[in-house]
Amino acid sequence: MDDAPTYSAFADDRLIASGPLRTLLAATKTWLDGHERARLLVFDDETGREVDFDLRGTLDQVLARALPPAAAPRPGRPRLGVVGREVSLLPRHWEWLEQQPNGISAALRRLVDEARKRDPGKQKARSLREAASRFTTSMAGDLPGFEEASRALFAGDERRFERLVRGWPVDIRKHVLRWVREAARLERDEAAGKGDSR
Repeated sequence: MDDAPTYSAFADDRLIASGPLRTLLAATKTWLDGHERARLLVFDDETGREVDFDLRGTLDQVLARALPPAAAPRPGRPRLGVVGREVSLLPRHWEWLEQQPNGISAALRRLVDEARKRDPGKQKARSLREAASRFTTSMAGDLPGFEEASRALFAGDERRFERLVRGWPVDIRKHVLRWVREAARLERDEAAGKGDSR
């Protein structure tokens, strides 16, 4: 997954747009204006959660509602160089950092490295499977073999899952398999002792 959040929009079983929020909303709004009665679902690509946007009005109005102005950075909350994360430090944390023999920067770097080690592939794989489950539950409808596929998903049986979803609409199948294959890759790496190399 990329660092910037991405989203995907489906009309019934067909993927109609995917990408960063601004790109997705522009494409979705254009598509929706020509297909007013279509059933439209939008998903967060990281979590698999369905998200709801108010797509009424002009594209500028839609973007103004969906993209709030960026918040100004607050003092005392240093970025630690971890993509997409911030760490809040209390005064007592600063006092501890100032006492470190190698200086604040080296101590912060060590803390970041330790935090990354506590995020093993197994936890990420579980998050990816949960995302796949949320997405398929939202899209389920009358997909063939849905219950069996859900069981295979949580059992971590990638091959069986792939067999069971072969009859699903192409765009839905491709979308859910991204999560499932990445989860399986992380688990294989973890089992081989590689961990998360990214």
